[in-house]
Amino acid sequence: MAGYDPRVFLKWRRKGKKFLNSMLPEIALLPDGLNRARKRKIHMFVDAILILAAFAVALLLNGAPLSQLADPLSWAVVLPVVPVCLITFNHFGLYRAILRFITGNAMRSVVVGAVAGAATMLAIIEILGGPVSPAVAVIHAMTVLLAVGGIRFWGRAVLRRPGLRTSTPVIIYGAGNAGQQLVAALYLSTEYVPVALVDDDARLHGTTINGIRVYSPAELRTLIDHWQVREVLMALPSVNRMRRRRIVAKLELLGVEVKTIPSMGDVVAGRARLTDLRSVMPEELLGRDPVPPRKALMQRNIAGKAVLVTGAGGSIGSELCRQIIAQNPKVLIMLDVSEYALYSAVTELRDTLGDDAVDLVPMLGSVQNPRRIRAILRRFKVQTVYHAAAYKHVAMVEENHIEGLHNNVFGTRVIAEASAECGVEHFILVSTDKTVRPTNIMGVSKRLAELICQGLAQEHRGQTVFSMVRFGNVLGSSGSVIPRFRDQIERGGPVTVTHRDVTRYFMTIPEAAQLVIQAGAMARGGDVFVLDMGEPVRILDLAISMIRLHGLVPYMLDETGNPEGPVADIPIQITGLQPGEKLFEELLISKDPEGTEHPRIMTASELVMPPAELSRFLDELHAACLAFDLQAIRRLLLAAPLGYAPKDMDIHDLMWQEAAAAAPKVALKDTKLRIVSDKS
Repeated sequence: MAGYDPRVFLKWRRKGKKFLNSMLPEIALLPDGLNRARKRKIHMFVDAILILAAFAVALLLNGAPLSQLADPLSWAVVLPVVPVCLITFNHFGLYRAILRFITGNAMRSVVVGAVAGAATMLAIIEILGGPVSPAVAVIHAMTVLLAVGGIRFWGRAVLRRPGLRTSTPVIIYGAGNAGQQLVAALYLSTEYVPVALVDDDARLHGTTINGIRVYSPAELRTLIDHWQVREVLMALPSVNRMRRRRIVAKLELLGVEVKTIPSMGDVVAGRARLTDLRSVMPEELLGRDPVPPRKALMQRNIAGKAVLVTGAGGSIGSELCRQIIAQNPKVLIMLDVSEYALYSAVTELRDTLGDDAVDLVPMLGSVQNPRRIRAILRRFKVQTVYHAAAYKHVAMVEENHIEGLHNNVFGTRVIAEASAECGVEHFILVSTDKTVRPTNIMGVSKRLAELICQGLAQEHRGQTVFSMVRFGNVLGSSGSVIPRFRDQIERGGPVTVTHRDVTRYFMTIPEAAQLVIQAGAMARGGDVFVLDMGEPVRILDLAISMIRLHGLVPYMLDETGNPEGPVADIPIQITGLQPGEKLFEELLISKDPEGTEHPRIMTASELVMPPAELSRFLDELHAACLAFDLQAIRRLLLAAPLGYAPKDMDIHDLMWQEAAAAAPKVALKDTKLRIVSDKS
């Protein structure tokens, strides 16, 4: 054939034999002890075999007989293609990719190499004037693409498959971008192996993403049983709370533990990794999607001002501090009576802010100390006060009447009067829904704190603007029901609920803090703001949901502690309402709330005691507290216009009960406890 030189064929045959001989010793080391250089040579050897095999396939697909492979000219056509492809693969990084973690980006190198090989083959065919059809070069390129690319993804699947025996099989709910990234990320781990994707989008059903098939949610039960799945991972970081609640409600009934990935905002900001899986928190399912805070309201009483937060180490107080520093105050004074709580809050803020920290001033002290409070207000020329310091646990205050009243009532009186005296511009009291028709000392003490602020608002109108913000339970606060339920579940139960029908309002701590700040910014003086808490939640339903979220099955115990039905994983025990506890909470005393410029904040018109009358009442109450006269305290609270209506006439203060038990005889008459001696 014209242009054919047998010496060229012999030259390339010698080079090919030399290459193969250099590769064969490396193959013997494949099972173990391979470094990257040796593995690269093995990959190149396998690719060379595939390129040659692809030529035979291309001849067959083009209709040529296999006998054509015996023609030395055919080998002269294909042998130069092998080094061209391998050199191109290497140049574009194909051999730097780790097989176990290879991605679709590697196909670019394969495509470029296959195209380079096809161009080389076409050039040789043109030079030799044959001996194969130019169409073979095109077919060979496509075959090389499929063979070289396909064997890598097949190898990746083989290397990952052993993980099914040692890793936990999981189903991923959500086949969007987050779900796809989670599948890829889990392939890099040894803890989990994804076996199925589930998505609500019917268009994705039956498709495959990263080698994992997408199924309908209706097939979850079958998939869980088939793969023996114990955990479902939710890859829905941006879904709204309503849809998340519906999805989790379905998963709860399947007996699996539900985990979720961090929000994409946390991932992008570097605060979390996509694989930082955690159990779904009940607080993510309660309440509503929060309304974004209004910047103007957030900054009105804070930006460039000296701000004081009392109770700064507590759940609400510390979150108020986090929200406040984001609004660039001139100085933030953090006051708390607990050294550890204050230290923890200040350290967290300083670690978070680093060199950009605003002037944080931690102050140890009690709001009941008037000299300390006045000194702080004057020294830092405080302009805004958020008063969050309070004893808030109903049962604890019910057993410690005097200290509860001292802190919640007279502590508020001290700091409120000092704020008016020292020229504070805005004073915002953090109140509670338990002030509405209170049945316990904690609720009535906070109602009195509201009346103190309302009375001072009348006396100092136009000087210090006093306002109160009333809301219900916050999720995840210290001593709240959710951490307690979680601890009980981890200990194996029982989970204790006070009553089957008890309900509570819930709000997240960040939303509550933001709404407190915004409500205070709208105050004109004496305002009682009420936050929209959404729908109340039945606590028994919350307990059942938390147990199921852990992949466990709840069952009820009767009053004697015996199972009401089949025994399952975690028992739920009804313990009875605690002293002073309500079945349900209210947010309004009157029923005519008015809207404000914020959709989640209302203002209410509540009964106000005349300042002089309130002052006389507080003086009498203070004297009764100093005398430890709980009979007089009970009588005063019942007579005042507070709506106080205890569930029983017993006094549950522990010190009072100790005194009563030590007395020879105890009589109870007209809500007044009398200790009678044997001689009387």
